[in-house]
Amino acid sequence: MVGGSLFIKLVKQLLPLKWKKQLEETGDIGRFTIRFFREFWRRPYEFREVVRQCFLLGYKSFPLVGITTFIIGLVLTIQSRPTLERFGAEAWLPAMVGISIIREIGPVLTALICAGKIGSSIGAELGSMKVTEQLDAMEVSGTNPFKYIVVTRIIATTFMLPVLVVTGDAIALYGSYLGVNIGDTVSFKLFYQQVFESLEYADALPAFVKSFFFGFAIGLVGCYKGYHSQKGTEGVGRSANSAVVVSSLLIFIIDLIAVQIADFLGIT
Repeated sequence: MVGGSLFIKLVKQLLPLKWKKQLEETGDIGRFTIRFFREFWRRPYEFREVVRQCFLLGYKSFPLVGITTFIIGLVLTIQSRPTLERFGAEAWLPAMVGISIIREIGPVLTALICAGKIGSSIGAELGSMKVTEQLDAMEVSGTNPFKYIVVTRIIATTFMLPVLVVTGDAIALYGSYLGVNIGDTVSFKLFYQQVFESLEYADALPAFVKSFFFGFAIGLVGCYKGYHSQKGTEGVGRSANSAVVVSSLLIFIIDLIAVQIADFLGIT
């Protein structure tokens, strides 16, 4: 024990201050995650609040996700057509765009949009509640603020992001269908037949599964940053900003890990 404590002190002295703060924050996020899973199984279960947060965080994010994915599907199709025409593979355009959207572009793009909208809103909301001492008032009144505020929001983001990913993929494919018909005439049935004939479960399943982890990361980081906000209104802005930055970085890290796991399991 003595040797271990001396080693920790030595590491703290050798590490730069910036790195020490990052390592300490990583540890705090780990403890925050453990507390979430501990509180998740304890009663009472706030079902009504979870449903309300699903509406506020998920349903109200649908217009932004829908518009963005529609434009991406349309633009990706228009930009890909000239390249495929050079190789005489224009007929593969629906299949290529469909696989790209469902496997990678759809989930990652939707997660980044939600990181910007949902992550910042959670960080700002919980940050304002922290600096105005609303969380302390809930504890005094006998309410568990972590259970009522943090757990419900993380659950809502975890389960709503896959729904947004699926709907965003569908809208992006419709945008791709319109993009194909700008320079050609392809029926709606033929377009989707070409898309789904080229898809396999190995294309859709990993993308769907990792979207749950995307949602969990967005909710966890947003709640953590807001729950530990300090320094008044300035701290609220910092919490919202850092929630977006950290959750966006985690999305790319999770995506990288998911691709490596899928490749190792042979489902890519």
